[in-house]
Amino acid sequence: MRAARSPKIYGRTAALTTLLLAALLVSIVVAAGTGAFAISPGDVIGSIARRFGVSTDAGRGMADEVLWRIRFPRVALSVVVGASLGCAGAAMQGTFSNPLAEPGIVGVSAGASLGAIIAILTGLTAIGMWALPSAAFIGGLVTVVAVYFGARHDGRTEVVTLVLTGVALNAVVGAVIGLAVFMSDDAELRSITFWTMGSMAQASWPKVAAITPLAIIGVIAAIALGNQLDLLSLGEREARHLGVNVERLRIAMLGVVAVLSAAAAAVSGTILFVGLVIPHLVRMIAGPRHRVLLGLSALAGALVIVLADLVARTIAAPSELPLGVLTSLVGAPFFLWQLHRTRAAQGGWA
Repeated sequence: MRAARSPKIYGRTAALTTLLLAALLVSIVVAAGTGAFAISPGDVIGSIARRFGVSTDAGRGMADEVLWRIRFPRVALSVVVGASLGCAGAAMQGTFSNPLAEPGIVGVSAGASLGAIIAILTGLTAIGMWALPSAAFIGGLVTVVAVYFGARHDGRTEVVTLVLTGVALNAVVGAVIGLAVFMSDDAELRSITFWTMGSMAQASWPKVAAITPLAIIGVIAAIALGNQLDLLSLGEREARHLGVNVERLRIAMLGVVAVLSAAAAAVSGTILFVGLVIPHLVRMIAGPRHRVLLGLSALAGALVIVLADLVARTIAAPSELPLGVLTSLVGAPFFLWQLHRTRAAQGGWA
């Protein structure tokens, strides 16, 4: 029976991969051409062709300027951030064997926001353009390390303890952020709002170049550990009998999740629920095999963030809706539905 099902599964995976890639390419062209200065899809494609030497057309000076200075950096950053969050969410759910897990559980987003806010309030932003993203990245990593060591006991980490430690630390960090908001002036408050609500408005090519290597390394590392996550899904005892060092695997995956999520939060602020929703949607179609799930979640995450950012900057134009608010408006109802679905499938939590 397995031999009969395999071609169907691989065919479905290939079809979904092709569909996601095609949809992502179309969404990139549409997003790059949409805005106060409208640019046709043909001009967007032509500008890309000229940039890479495929075409020698004269082009449109203003359109090319808008595309390569404003639109393309924003779209590229959306792709990288979305891929990081989607893959991190799938990794978290596989590591914890919990369909309700997402990167925010271990405090990455809250820690990154706190690091950025500390940099804003202490004036570290005057050092240079990298001070704020660096502080956010360090804040996210420090929070994950604190959660991990707070949950570790007798040489091992219990999933429930780690989750509860993350919830408690998130509450503490949230309180500190609230206090910082209360004490900040108007200029500082505007900067803080960016980190607590999420946005791609400050996208630039240097930021894309800074986090893309981290995203690529994180996604590849997660996929490389995918087979071990498949064994872990059978249960900790079974995984150990099959040769998996469960504690080492969890440490490695938490490190991957921390790098992916902290890198994303360092340039975009807090964007919630993407890491929760995307892996579920992909799993429903492609199945639970983690090597496939992690890669397709990265693709789907990139597509969703590109489209969400497009909606965020156009739905209330000329104002811009915070991206994190938009993803929460969509993701929170999905979370409630998944919570109810999981509870019904298990016959209750007791």
